[in-house]
Amino acid sequence: MSLRYAILGILNVMPMTGYDLKHQAFDATVRHFWPADQSQIYRTLNKLAEDGLVTVTVEAQAERPDRKVYAITPAGQATLKDWLTSDQAVPILRDSLLVQLFFGQELPRDELLRVVAGRLAQHQQRLAIFEQVPIPPADSRPDDRWLALQHLTLDFGLALERAYISWLEHCQEVIAAMPDADEVPDFRDRFDAPTED
Repeated sequence: MSLRYAILGILNVMPMTGYDLKHQAFDATVRHFWPADQSQIYRTLNKLAEDGLVTVTVEAQAERPDRKVYAITPAGQATLKDWLTSDQAVPILRDSLLVQLFFGQELPRDELLRVVAGRLAQHQQRLAIFEQVPIPPADSRPDDRWLALQHLTLDFGLALERAYISWLEHCQEVIAAMPDADEVPDFRDRFDAPTED
């Protein structure tokens, strides 16, 4: 549901085509915390237009297909403001690595370490991307609310990736120190029903 509000937020800055919305605005900013593909964006734009929250202006182009430029309407601005001031539910965490660890008791130590190392590399790569986001330092313009709010979202991404990296390094230490799968009794033994004498 937040995709429609992300699109309204971008269009509240300036009118855009669906293509520009995806490639110039979405991919450079919002995709870091709310990814969407081109077809999702176009479907949402069509629904926003049906609901009267955006307008569509067709601009003819010589030797190229016509452009559809989307602009937010006053109703769209009101809807965006209402959503921005509403309470949001805490997102549900779904992480496949947690399922792998939770049920990984029969995997050899090396396999568990390989899985964790793979995820660690992914988070290190994402951290490097966030560290390279081209944004002026917040203290360079202390009265710039727009910049301060952009920094808060970036700060969250940086903190999240650093927390993941720290936790994954902890996982590596714990897994490296534990006995290997073939060095311990079958874990199912603890679930055997007690026998009556």
